[in-house]
Amino acid sequence: SSLLGFWTASGSNPGRDWNLTWHTENPDFTQCFQNTVLVWIPCIYLWACFPVYFLYLRCHDRGYIQMSNLNKAKTALGLILWIVCWADLFYSFWERSQNIFRAPFFLISPTVLGITMLLATFLIQYERMKGVQSSGVMTIFWLISLLCATVIFRSKIILALNTGAEVDAFRYVTFCTYFILLLVQLILCCFPEQPPLFSETVNDPKPCPEFSASFLSRITFWWITGLMIQGYRRPLEAKDLWSLNKEDTSEEIVPGLARNWAKEWAKTKRQPLNMLYSSKKQQKSSDSNGDVTEEAEALIIKPSQKNYEASLFKVLYKTFGPYFLMSFLFKAAHDLLMFAGPEILKLLINFVNDKHAPDWQGYFYTGLLFVCACLQTLILHQYFHICFVTGMRLKTAIVGVIYRKALVITNSARKTSTVGEIVNLMSVDAQRFMDLATYINMIWSAPLQVILALYLLWQNLGPSVLAGVAVMILLVPINAVMAMKTKTYQKAQMKSKDNRIKLMNEILNGIKVLKLYAWELAFREKVLEIRQKELKVLKKSAYLAAMATFTWVCAPFLVALSTFAVYVKIDKNNVLDAQKAFVSLALFNILRFPLNMLPMVISSIVEASVSLKRLRVFLSHEELDPDSIIRGPTTDGSIIVKNATFSWSRNDPPSLNSINFTVPEGSLIAVVGQVGCGKSSLLSALLGEMDKKEGYVVVKGSVAYVPQQAWVQNATLKDNIIFGREMNESRYKRVIEACALLPDIEILPTGDRTEIGEKGVNLSGGQKQRVSLARAVYCNADVYLFDDPLSAVDAHVGKHIFEKVIGPKGILKNKTRVLVTHAVNYLPQMDTILVMSDGEISEMGSYQELLKQDGAFAEFLRTYANAEQSMENSGKLWHVKGVMTPGLYFPRLKISIFNRQLSNSSTYSRETGKSQHQSSTAELQKPLAEKNSWKLTEADTAKTGRVKATVYWDYMKAIGLFISFLSIFLFMCNHVASLASNYWLSLWTDDPVINGTQQYTNVRLGVYGALGISQGIAVFGYSMAVSIGGIFASRHLHLNLLHNVLRSPMSFFERTPSGNLVNRFSKEIDTIDSTIPPIIKMFMGSTFNVIGACIIILLATPIAAVIIPPLGLVYLFVQRFYVATSRQLKRLESVSRSPVYSHFNETLLGVSVIRAFEEQKRFIKQNDMKVDENQKAYYPSIVANRWLAVRLEYVGNCIVLFAALFAVIARNKLSPGLVGLSVSYSLQITAYLNWLVRMSSELETNIVAVERVKEYAEMEKEAEWSIEQTAPASTWPEEGKVEFRGYGLRYREDLDLVLKNINVTINGGEKIGIVGRTGAGKSSLTLGLFRINEAAEGEIIIDGINIAKIGLHDLRFRVTIIPQDPILFSGSLRMNLDPFDQHSDEDIWRSLELAHLKNFVSALPDKLNHECAEGGENLSVGQRQLVCLARALLRKSKILVLDEATAAVDLETDNLIQSTIKSQFEECTVLTIAHRLNTIMDYTRVLVLDRGEVVECGSPDNLLQEKGIFYSMAKDSGLV
Repeated sequence: SSLLGFWTASGSNPGRDWNLTWHTENPDFTQCFQNTVLVWIPCIYLWACFPVYFLYLRCHDRGYIQMSNLNKAKTALGLILWIVCWADLFYSFWERSQNIFRAPFFLISPTVLGITMLLATFLIQYERMKGVQSSGVMTIFWLISLLCATVIFRSKIILALNTGAEVDAFRYVTFCTYFILLLVQLILCCFPEQPPLFSETVNDPKPCPEFSASFLSRITFWWITGLMIQGYRRPLEAKDLWSLNKEDTSEEIVPGLARNWAKEWAKTKRQPLNMLYSSKKQQKSSDSNGDVTEEAEALIIKPSQKNYEASLFKVLYKTFGPYFLMSFLFKAAHDLLMFAGPEILKLLINFVNDKHAPDWQGYFYTGLLFVCACLQTLILHQYFHICFVTGMRLKTAIVGVIYRKALVITNSARKTSTVGEIVNLMSVDAQRFMDLATYINMIWSAPLQVILALYLLWQNLGPSVLAGVAVMILLVPINAVMAMKTKTYQKAQMKSKDNRIKLMNEILNGIKVLKLYAWELAFREKVLEIRQKELKVLKKSAYLAAMATFTWVCAPFLVALSTFAVYVKIDKNNVLDAQKAFVSLALFNILRFPLNMLPMVISSIVEASVSLKRLRVFLSHEELDPDSIIRGPTTDGSIIVKNATFSWSRNDPPSLNSINFTVPEGSLIAVVGQVGCGKSSLLSALLGEMDKKEGYVVVKGSVAYVPQQAWVQNATLKDNIIFGREMNESRYKRVIEACALLPDIEILPTGDRTEIGEKGVNLSGGQKQRVSLARAVYCNADVYLFDDPLSAVDAHVGKHIFEKVIGPKGILKNKTRVLVTHAVNYLPQMDTILVMSDGEISEMGSYQELLKQDGAFAEFLRTYANAEQSMENSGKLWHVKGVMTPGLYFPRLKISIFNRQLSNSSTYSRETGKSQHQSSTAELQKPLAEKNSWKLTEADTAKTGRVKATVYWDYMKAIGLFISFLSIFLFMCNHVASLASNYWLSLWTDDPVINGTQQYTNVRLGVYGALGISQGIAVFGYSMAVSIGGIFASRHLHLNLLHNVLRSPMSFFERTPSGNLVNRFSKEIDTIDSTIPPIIKMFMGSTFNVIGACIIILLATPIAAVIIPPLGLVYLFVQRFYVATSRQLKRLESVSRSPVYSHFNETLLGVSVIRAFEEQKRFIKQNDMKVDENQKAYYPSIVANRWLAVRLEYVGNCIVLFAALFAVIARNKLSPGLVGLSVSYSLQITAYLNWLVRMSSELETNIVAVERVKEYAEMEKEAEWSIEQTAPASTWPEEGKVEFRGYGLRYREDLDLVLKNINVTINGGEKIGIVGRTGAGKSSLTLGLFRINEAAEGEIIIDGINIAKIGLHDLRFRVTIIPQDPILFSGSLRMNLDPFDQHSDEDIWRSLELAHLKNFVSALPDKLNHECAEGGENLSVGQRQLVCLARALLRKSKILVLDEATAAVDLETDNLIQSTIKSQFEECTVLTIAHRLNTIMDYTRVLVLDRGEVVECGSPDNLLQEKGIFYSMAKDSGLV
């Protein structure tokens, strides 16, 4: 009743109010409304926000901000506002005392307002104390107050100007003051405060500007603009990025999740205990080894209670829920605002229809439309920001938790999750959660949008809406089926792709052999065959994609058509007017999005739930019990083990039984025994890596551990040794000296600062083992556990290490040492020896005691020692061991190959290396420097700056210009049809209504349908054209790439990492196959959509031509800024992602070492830092996306504003249909603009693939494969005479000659041996003969033809080589012998018989079709060599070159090969590069090379008499 009192007191009735407010040229609110509602709105807002905001501030304390002038001003103004309000109140009281009675609100409103101002002042201070630098709540409050006050202010001015009205002077003055103060407050609120005292930002070199930015800057993402400008001027680098906000760092996020998970996990641990044992079994539960079967029984007895599983979802929700919940509100607000557009459009069309409506209403609607659109933009992007940040935090938390868990899980748990799986958990599954965070709200939002849209449509068109909805619902399963199909095609394509990459890998690894045999063409065919299969599948998925595009583009049209058709046909009196048609179109456009999103969201949720389960399983693995081994002070001895039994996991049988021993302090203990008797397990047990079943173990003090497989980190050598301890120069030097690392450090390129690759690839096995040992020695622990560290090193080094480090006189002589060993010769020096067999200690005692006992040990010793003694003397044992230990042998080989590429000294052995290297160090350094610089540029080409237009042109040419222009033409047709159909609709809606019906309904409907169908045909056409064109392009580009790579010279492969090449064939080709075509489709689509919308707006209101170009410029400007920065941020993000995974991989491999040294904390910290580094690049890229979107949507909103505004201005000339058309198009333009920028930047990122594939087309090529004019006769070479005339050769332009002035004539049928020391140029001679390297001077002439003049294949087919390393390719044996299928089966069998392989091959189940594995792994090395011999026998050419295999072949095979060659190649010329001189002693002549020149030449006997180089070499090999 009091309210009624208000209204009547101000003397107005509701009917007149509307006339005053709405149906008038000059609108105004009634006095009463002004003084009540408008005053109370801000107050209600602030009081509603206050409790929530107050609690929020209490929980989030950011530190204390000092009083500043800004703050003082705000507070003072707040107080003055309060005084002004209450001045009004007291004035009212004063009036009452004067007996002037006013309406009650003159008392109530100032009171409420005054109290609110006090609250505002309190909040200003409270925010300062809690460290809020800029407050959204307050800014909005001042804004609302000001808006309400403006309305009142306007009406007061109108009243004052309206002469004759009495003016209340005092209230006017107070109100003006109030108004001005509000304005000042709002302006002040836009400036942020200083940062709080003691906050992190003070010490931070590059703090993130987000929190010190003002509220306005934060909602429009203005604060990132600085970074954008910087990124536009020059490519960003890692150092330009800001630090993460404190609440996004790992150290803040991960512990929270870990805590919550621990709580949840503890629950599951607590609960099952109640139910595991039923009452009658209760007494059993005291047994330490609760029997497993009994637990099972108990579970069966009491099934009533559900087993409680730890729910990871609950934990994630607890950790991230509160922050994420804010997004609900934003999303809901945005969804409601979305429907404001169509509703306002309805009012606008009505306004245009109603010629009598006052003008201001049109402007009011326009303003409302613009404000709604802007609010929608701001709210939507706040929502996205919250979602993305939550996603980012989720990923950080999950990676952190997985890492921490991986450090504590038991070994049995490690077996169930492989390294790859765990890394997948970190990468794939964490990524899924990130993606889900942005989608998950669609679960409730999509149905909400659909229901709202349907409700509004029903209001508009009645039941005929159902026709449209039916069409939409029908399209959903069609899309689902297509998605399923696409998935199966993708799988098939992946399979082909994997096969192709595998083959490419082999080709690149065996490229030298391919070139020597001239087999490139055969392998090209093989690759293209696989590629053909792949393209077939691609073609199928292209048809599918075309269908999908067709349904997606035509859906809105079909829906509209069906709805309008039903609506018009149901009832003659149903008139389709502008309002109905265009509002419905706008609503259908809204509907389209949620319906398409829902299937995506559901599949995304299903994927995430699978990931959730995998994560939960991993996080629920058993953990090591830290208390099973007591690390503490003991009185008697340094290690005490009392009848302890250990197993590898809880349910395994024990692998160590009743172990008892005590190790006194400072003693040296050996553990010996057969392979697999539990020696290493014993050490693991002492480290606490095994599950202790019973017993008691104490280890005194800290432990250092050297594992059997050395574990090396990807860090510098120095960091590997120091391992997180502080640096002590003298100690470090001593350790390196003792561990025999000095010579190695001298060899390494930058000494001990050399970066060691992943898994220590650039160290040999022995070096790794010594580094691992040095790490243990440096850390200066109390107890040392060595797991056979001497097996991987050479004999003399082993001896040195034992004496200097482990033995009684070594650095560690006062420590407790336990050494597992196989080397018998060190045993006499041990204090105690433990002999193990089958997991038990069978004997223990000193060397002498054990010999006296004459037990198993003595026996073992006798057999072992005798063998070893005899071998030791000949020094052969370590060679045997070397070959057996894979670590030692292969890295050596690698080093030799590496140097082969670097300089002309072909192999490098540590003994002879020094003297030879003096000469070529200059050469070594030159290529080294070059190689590095080259590698860097290789990795970074085509990575910066914009993509050139030529690349697009190249791509169009690859598609084929006809198809390119056809698809552009079809795009045009589609959009013209689409515009025409909508224009036709607008004409239809403007048809006059006669007697309640429109006349040409059928014609209108028919044309509308026809236009729609033509649109559909065009869509299908361009979709097909683009997809098929894309396939043509990828076929063409791949063929070119393959051809160009195979045509490249050998030097290209030597200096290009094969990873780069494989990457081109997998990643880039894949992008061209499956990423670029859809992006082109979307890019073209959005381009034409935007253009179309602009055309329509121009048609309706030509004056818009003034506005569109400037907005276009703004748009382009923003887009260029964004693309430059975003591209670089993406790169930085992906560059910083791999260290996270590689560090993780490394940790998993070395987890026992990390635990033994108790370095977990440091590694966790390192992991956190790496994750944070990655998120540092990811966070700005999220914000950059939001920045862009907000800017673009404002451009779009301006277009909406002007379209509506010009429509209102020109409303007398315009028909409602045109207005509806132009505004409904402008409403869509924001989405299109956003899409367009996304797509153009995607296109730019992906088109780089074309550039990188084309790159190899410009590389240098080797000579032509075959030249028609100079092709030699088919029988050439007939006699096989080879002449070298003044021949010289160099590996690269800037290097010295490797061979100089070689003049030799070799007659047909001669057998020539070529010998010389390492690096003398023997292999270079053969490379020259095959033109792998072209001559630098002189020429080689075979049977009178200069080989430089003919095609490479012509040459290489006629000369045969048996290469040094026998390389086979995966495929059938037949393919390996005769890839071109030139020979019959009999020929092949005959060659196999001569190569002594016939028995072996005929015994195989598939005979000649036997599949060779990659690199021929499933044949022995000797067999592979014989296969190479069979190849040569098949070719049967006049000239045979043997690059004699040293390591590969045992003596027996060697003899076989030699005898075969003697018998089969009787009349051929044979050149043999010999390493074993005994093979060439019966040759006709021997060439001796030294430093690239022929120094001796003659028959072997003559040369031996000359006593020159040849003689000394023969002497070395014991032939003379």
